[in-house]
Amino acid sequence: MARRLSLLSFLCLLIAFPPPGFAAEKTVKEGVAAQGLVREIIDGDTLILESGDAVRLVGVQAPKLSLGRPRVTDQPLAAVAKRALAEIALGKKMRLRFFGRRRDRHGRLLAHLFVADGDKGEWVQGRLLAQGLARVYSFADNRAWVAEMLALERAARAQKRGIWAHPFYQVIDVQKADERLDRFELVEGRVRKAAVVKGRGYLNFGDDWREDFTIVLAPKVRRAFEREGIDISAYAGKRVRVRGWITRYNGPMIEATHPEQIEILSD
Repeated sequence: MARRLSLLSFLCLLIAFPPPGFAAEKTVKEGVAAQGLVREIIDGDTLILESGDAVRLVGVQAPKLSLGRPRVTDQPLAAVAKRALAEIALGKKMRLRFFGRRRDRHGRLLAHLFVADGDKGEWVQGRLLAQGLARVYSFADNRAWVAEMLALERAARAQKRGIWAHPFYQVIDVQKADERLDRFELVEGRVRKAAVVKGRGYLNFGDDWREDFTIVLAPKVRRAFEREGIDISAYAGKRVRVRGWITRYNGPMIEATHPEQIEILSD
């Protein structure tokens, strides 16, 4: 049902029925794989099942706690996000649905979670996004439901819910990208030029590619875009929003791995 809604109808429903969540498990027909009781909440997007398995809520990133790691500090609203996940999931039975890679490099399960208690089957990622306590954080090998998650994120940001009222999480202009190195950010700007050099795709946001912000697509990524009908030249002249980790190589850059990372905002 959720996939058939127009964007306008979807946003109207979201306003009429604000958090918790937008989706019920019965709307998803694929991906059933496991279930378990939630024993412990680690942070706003990670929990432990009674079986001992750690589960990372795939597709979202909540504010992170330091968890005793050296030189790592709690991000703003991290404790709030942890409490929100505890309210949704702690002590409850969950159904885990897998649509892509099932474990990350830390051995954690990567799943969409649905509350198994009761008859609504509430989608955990959806509720966190609707409350403004997580950002969409998708991967090339785990792209299910990203469009729905982006819509929830946009609605929460427009209403300045949760993290979207805090400066730490604000969408930044490309001119400020150099100030946010080694951080996951949402960056907006106008693509000045799209180019392919030795198979690698470049979306340049300024005249000097050695200093200005760039989105980079590895050759295999660019070919994957093309298989989905996306020629990177179509981004030229468009105002876009890109999400990812900002690094620096001939200027600040984000390496895109899948199309959902880049949202076209306007011509």
